Amino acid sequence: MITFLFWNLKKKPLESVVTNLALRHEVDVLMLVECEIPPPVMLKALNQEETQFHSSVSQCDKVVIYTRFPWQFIKPVFETDRITIRRVTLPAMTEILLAVVHFPTKLHYSNSSQSIETTQLARDIRFTEQEIGHSKTVLVGDLNMNPFEDGLVAAAGLNAVMTRKIASRKTRTVQSREYPFFYNPMWGHFGDATEGPPGTYYYSRSEQVTFFWNMFDQVLLRPDAIPFFQHESLKILSTDGTTSFLTEKGYPDKTSVSDHLPILFRLDL
Repeated sequence: MITFLFWNLKKKPLESVVTNLALRHEVDVLMLVECEIPPPVMLKALNQEETQFHSSVSQCDKVVIYTRFPWQFIKPVFETDRITIRRVTLPAMTEILLAVVHFPTKLHYSNSSQSIETTQLARDIRFTEQEIGHSKTVLVGDLNMNPFEDGLVAAAGLNAVMTRKIASRKTRTVQSREYPFFYNPMWGHFGDATEGPPGTYYYSRSEQVTFFWNMFDQVLLRPDAIPFFQHESLKILSTDGTTSFLTEKGYPDKTSVSDHLPILFRLDL
């Protein structure tokens, strides 16, 4: 069982909080964006209790990854400034592709621009899958879009659907072109009838349309990766056991912690 944790740190010095999370949940793969903690500082915090974390080689400036296993087992096979795709080849375990992304923010990109940009992201992932020879792909990151937005659901975008049953069809065809599905389990964590917080990001503004809670931080799985996914392990975290990530009103504490909440999930490889 491999445990993954993703978090947008909002450029905060949260190494002690990240360490608490990593130790509390026995995290194996730690994925961070908007992380300005120098690697020596982060590694010193992570390894203070003999937990042997390693930093990984990367050309992607916007994503930082630390793992409990040497970087040779999680080598980059495709990278840009916003995405790193890793070939995870752990001994005696099934190989997967792990894609970690920090997508352009709505502060600088319109919804239309985000949607168009996802078509390139989808092409990059498909190209890498073809090069490697399988599509056991897990996509994780701050997508800066909700699960229902065009970039996530469009066939030429990420083509991400809310049920395993639909995703199990593998592909769908639009205008004679075939597009592979992603399964998006984050749909099941949206709203206040869920176990944890109703989203990963909260934003209120005085205009006619606002969602308040958003699910910008997500994990998506190709159909071939779904059998390894432990659905009950997927959580939006609101504390490290010591510090609450929420204000008294129940919103992400962007002043003391981060404006995003971390997500945790496990794969049985």
